[in-house]
Amino acid sequence: MRDEKLLEALTQIWGVSGYEKDVRKFIEKEVKPYADEMWTDAVGNLIVLKKGTQGPGSRKIMYCAHTDQIGFMVKNIEENGLIRICNMGWNWAGSAYNERVIFRNGTVGVVGCYGPIEEAKNQIEKLFVDIGSSGREETMKLVKLGDCCTYEGKYVHLASGKLCSVALDDRLGCYQLIEALKENPGTYPNDCYYCFVVQEEVGTRGSKVAAQQILPDIGIAVDITPAHDYPNDLTGSNKIGGGIGIKICDPSVIADEMVVSVMEKLCAEKSIPYQREVIDRGGTDASSMNLTGAGARTGGICVTTRYPHSQSCVVDAGDIEAGIDLMNAFSACDFRTEEDNL
Repeated sequence: MRDEKLLEALTQIWGVSGYEKDVRKFIEKEVKPYADEMWTDAVGNLIVLKKGTQGPGSRKIMYCAHTDQIGFMVKNIEENGLIRICNMGWNWAGSAYNERVIFRNGTVGVVGCYGPIEEAKNQIEKLFVDIGSSGREETMKLVKLGDCCTYEGKYVHLASGKLCSVALDDRLGCYQLIEALKENPGTYPNDCYYCFVVQEEVGTRGSKVAAQQILPDIGIAVDITPAHDYPNDLTGSNKIGGGIGIKICDPSVIADEMVVSVMEKLCAEKSIPYQREVIDRGGTDASSMNLTGAGARTGGICVTTRYPHSQSCVVDAGDIEAGIDLMNAFSACDFRTEEDNL
């Protein structure tokens, strides 16, 4: 990988939806030397512009990766000191059960369930967090109503080039944007906006705000997509290690035909391994960019991921790197011929 230490560092920064500032500050330091312009907006999005030559074929390309991770918010503290929680993003009760979570101040707890976890039927209100306190008063010295927690999960290597960590959704997308920005020579025709956005997991909120500022011609969500190559409750063809996913469709967006065609041609020309990506649950920031202003052509660059929305996401390092290669090739395109052929 180009900079695996960077990816590992990104995954270990605490940043639940709405509380991503530590992630943003870390990224700011990484990207500042490579930015032509950089700003943070009112909701906390970090937007980095690398200008192109702005010739006749120039387009505004917006790449979007989200900085937030899923978690839980404290909605009540019981007299016995146990913490009742609600979702911040989508969590599976079964994935959370008996796992460790960490609050922003470093307080650690374990997720338990009122009754058998099998009977919870994915109802997060049946879960609680136990920080080991003896009662409500002790808990409130460490955790307040409205505080958030998220999973703990070390970054580790598995067999055959696989990586496992918490928060790969979507810190791997942030990593891809950073590396692509570093490799953008400034001689591409297109203005490239590398956007590190907030609150994707609670409704693609940050990307809506960022896209309204940029009004892109083309918007590309850089995110994960669930794998279908292991036993789970989803069906499809996404395969970990099968190459970078080129989004075709999900419930939130239908990818633009030109965008898909260009990406497939580039992968063929540059020997970038890829797979066509279709899912029938979930969505990405592509939906926000698609419907911005008078509309934008949209697509997605997606890394297939096992065990998404958990403390132990699993990905293939080669898929991540292929996504950076595709982003760089796409940034260098002159889109006039492709648009004329539609």
